[in-house]
Amino acid sequence: MENNQEFKLIDGTFSIEDADRVLTTLLNYKIDYHNREDFSNHIRFNKDIEHSKKRIQELTETKEQIKNLIKNSKSEDIKFVIKSNISIELEK
Repeated sequence: MENNQEFKLIDGTFSIEDADRVLTTLLNYKIDYHNREDFSNHIRFNKDIEHSKKRIQELTETKEQIKNLIKNSKSEDIKFVIKSNISIELEK
């Protein structure tokens, strides 16, 4: 098995509304994931949660930037071409 693999997550052309829905849903899921992990690790293990807090802040800022891009694009008749790959590297 290869140690590095790439997978397509998103590859398409979207209306402004669909792009907003796809990207917002993806970012909300990631933010919720880190919130749940943060809570779980803190309660169960009293574990440091700084990584999750930092990641939540980064994702929230990205979400805001995308919302601004979408808001500023609504006055134009454009489509969003979105491509997102996931790169997985296996380590021992």
